[in-house]
Amino acid sequence: MTGMTTWTITPEPYDSPAAAALWRAYYTEVSDRWYLLHQGHRTDPDELEREIAACTGSELSPPDGQLLVARYGGEPAGSAGVRLIAPDTAELTRVFVPERMRGRGGAALLVAAAEEAARALGARLLILDTRDDLVEARALYARLGFTETAPHNNSQYAEHWFRKDLSPAPEAVSRPS
Repeated sequence: MTGMTTWTITPEPYDSPAAAALWRAYYTEVSDRWYLLHQGHRTDPDELEREIAACTGSELSPPDGQLLVARYGGEPAGSAGVRLIAPDTAELTRVFVPERMRGRGGAALLVAAAEEAARALGARLLILDTRDDLVEARALYARLGFTETAPHNNSQYAEHWFRKDLSPAPEAVSRPS
């Protein structure tokens, strides 16, 4: 009988080799998608390098942030980050599973782990933004209970904003038998 391959998700420094490789893959994919859609070409390699270097992810470090790296069968296979932007509000960012690993349930597991990390940071609300062309991401967030809301930032690439209440559900009231 063969063993079942499983996902593991653990906190990892934003600058670890696995996290850096996942950031490069994420940024390359979303940047190329934007440029191909709007300008008909991939990202200029020099611009790609500048942006990857400029957006290190240091804000995803404790005490106010956390980067999670997913592994599938031991291989780095996804990431998600959270960072506090107010005492009770965290932002979900860098949710990414490489194309070759998609369809195996990793994205939902990453978002659930990010929700727990946000709660551990004290957040009661989790927000995020995304773009029109990232239809898979928008479908994922809706499926996981996020609701689309009014803009919460003015990022030039944000076209959809979502939120999810992380407050614990009220406990059921017990009635005497």
